[in-house]
Amino acid sequence: MAKKLIKIRLKSYDHRLLDESAQKIIDAVKQSNAKVSGPIPLPTEKTIYTVIRSPHKYNYSREQFEKRVHKRVIYIYDATQETVTQLLKIQLPSGVSVDMKA
Repeated sequence: MAKKLIKIRLKSYDHRLLDESAQKIIDAVKQSNAKVSGPIPLPTEKTIYTVIRSPHKYNYSREQFEKRVHKRVIYIYDATQETVTQLLKIQLPSGVSVDMKA
């Protein structure tokens, strides 16, 4: 397998869970002697929902909820077959979305 670049993008609602998962990935990659750049924090995606509190009356009384999606990106340089197998063995929490591109 030729040496190449792997881009790993992580998304989660919980930033602590995201940072722990990124550290697990970095530790696994460093065991295979590949170069790692990251985790690089990307802008947080923030969505705000406004809801009327009462179903029929008092339109001015509203409640706001927000949803934040935290993102990180990790670049792996000089990846080998051993690096890929190490990445596939990692057990990550279910609250973290992982997108890998080679």
